[in-house]
Amino acid sequence: MRSFFGRYKYFLLTLTGVSAVILYLIYDALDPREVLPVYQPADFNPELVDPDISHIKKYHRVADFSLVNQNGDTITRKDYEGHIYIADFFFTTCPTICPIMTENMAYLQEELRDQPDILLLSHSVTPEIDSVPRLKEYALEKGVMDEKWNLVTGDKKQIYELARKSYMAVKTVGDGGPFDMIHTENFILVDKEGRIRGTYDGTKREDMARLLEELRILQDSYARSG
Repeated sequence: MRSFFGRYKYFLLTLTGVSAVILYLIYDALDPREVLPVYQPADFNPELVDPDISHIKKYHRVADFSLVNQNGDTITRKDYEGHIYIADFFFTTCPTICPIMTENMAYLQEELRDQPDILLLSHSVTPEIDSVPRLKEYALEKGVMDEKWNLVTGDKKQIYELARKSYMAVKTVGDGGPFDMIHTENFILVDKEGRIRGTYDGTKREDMARLLEELRILQDSYARSG
């Protein structure tokens, strides 16, 4: 018996290794990892999408931008490269959904405060009202962590185009008035490549739980590929 195993030792070791690989592949096939979809403009309600891009079904990414945050610092797309981030649109004088959205964004900030690869980004839709000093005052009121969460203002046309052509987050074209940009309550999950991976109702805490779970799935996908 010993001589038999000695004679076929390498064959048996190879067979064992091959069997282990086969079993792993079978297990992996039976237990597929969750993967988030990549959303394109064509996947959204058409009223939220600029007609120029409503036909796009692949390769959509958030456009470059240059805005100013609550500290007067210029914030660009490069500040978010290599980070997962959550974006929304608001204004500081909003009496309806914005306070709830800001409360839920603050909740996410607390939940994610020890994860430096995840950032938050809130765009003012009334930049003529939301000056840098006003955003700073609002940030202090809401407990914004500067290293985690940027509240940005700037050129209204640029913000509107971002909302309409990058994030699909506004409902009207607008006529140039101070309150003409009717934004949605959506929070938008953006991956490290600038692609949209999910949208969530920023007024609902249950959607925050779903966002955090899908964020974990997205992080896991980077960990597996890294």
